Amino acid sequence: MAETKQKAASSPEDEAPEVSAQTTFMIPKKEISMVPDMGKWKRSQAYADYMSFVVTLNEGVKGKKMSCEYEVSETVDKLLELLGTLDRWINETPPVDQPSRFGNKAYRTWFAKLEQEAETLVSAVLPADRSAAAPEIAVYLKESVGNPTRIDYGTGHEAAFAAFLCCLCKVGALRAEDQLAIVFKVMRKLQKTYRMEPAGSQGVWGLDDFQFLPFIWGSSQFIGHPTLEPRHFLDEKVVNENHQDFMFLECIKFINEMKTGPFAEHSNQLWNISAVPSWSKVNQGLIRMYKAECLEKFPVIQHFKFGSLLSIQPVKP
Repeated sequence: MAETKQKAASSPEDEAPEVSAQTTFMIPKKEISMVPDMGKWKRSQAYADYMSFVVTLNEGVKGKKMSCEYEVSETVDKLLELLGTLDRWINETPPVDQPSRFGNKAYRTWFAKLEQEAETLVSAVLPADRSAAAPEIAVYLKESVGNPTRIDYGTGHEAAFAAFLCCLCKVGALRAEDQLAIVFKVMRKLQKTYRMEPAGSQGVWGLDDFQFLPFIWGSSQFIGHPTLEPRHFLDEKVVNENHQDFMFLECIKFINEMKTGPFAEHSNQLWNISAVPSWSKVNQGLIRMYKAECLEKFPVIQHFKFGSLLSIQPVKP
């Protein structure tokens, strides 16, 4: 992977952080307790900010390979150290021998450690004058790694991780030039190591049991590609030769490794997507599908938490 190391420097097109050092942070809490509350969520500043974050990154990776050169700022390095710590704890907490294939109990040991250390880990990523945001942002980190009671993982947890990164952008820790590094450093090690049960049967929307965003951003990478079309991701040779450059194919490879039987049966929605004529249409369709089948579904959003950075307050007119 080609990357250039540099400290985050502001450039003219950079947006200033959205919060000041005087912002009063708060511990995020659930606000969507009944289906009728979903209107509040869709009108909220949190929904607008979250979708803006997803779409901005979608534009940022358009037409780019994971092996392209991109900056790795000091903050991204610190974020990678945080993820490296979580990875190290995984290695120090090997899966327990147990009769069930899924939901390994060692995960609970790992999660208890994260619960204890999350604020400290997040503080290390934040600029000194934003350290007061650590307790608020740490909630999204904890929410992003699955459920310690049920030991499952799904799109709601993925949304919490995206919200964690979105909050780091809102306090100015991550900047516009970090876009490629944010997307191309996404990791799947946690879920695979602990064999958590997918949250919801077939995932809530049936694209992949565990996540959605890498498919959106991964399809954007392919826009304008001279030879690879959507139909090609069903070809295992194409997947094996190109997965290191394209996140979408990395996801397909993961599915091929985790599932058995005909692809059309175990991943029917993806099978249908392979018939779409262009990657731009796939990308637009996936964004619409993500909103409809994930962000606008009560079983996912009932767990989402709202604070000062991702606010339940309606968007200001």
